[in-house]
Amino acid sequence: MLGVWGGIALASGLAAIAGNLLFAGSSPQIIAVTTALAAGAILAMLVDTMIPEAFERAHNAAGLITAVGFLVAFALSRIGG
Repeated sequence: MLGVWGGIALASGLAAIAGNLLFAGSSPQIIAVTTALAAGAILAMLVDTMIPEAFERAHNAAGLITAVGFLVAFALSRIGG
């Protein structure tokens, strides 16, 4: 178990270094889109693994539904305030 988590930590660190090097000269728009895509993927993964009841009922659409709900909440917060 420790080896698996250690491998994940190592892979994450290497990915962070690679991303920093690859996107060093990128425009802010490219970085924003990449960050938003990664955040959406993490949100969908969390729903699929942490909220099993939602995954049971909506199966493949649970992550998408959550991401859309998050986007709507964000849009409403920007409109209202």
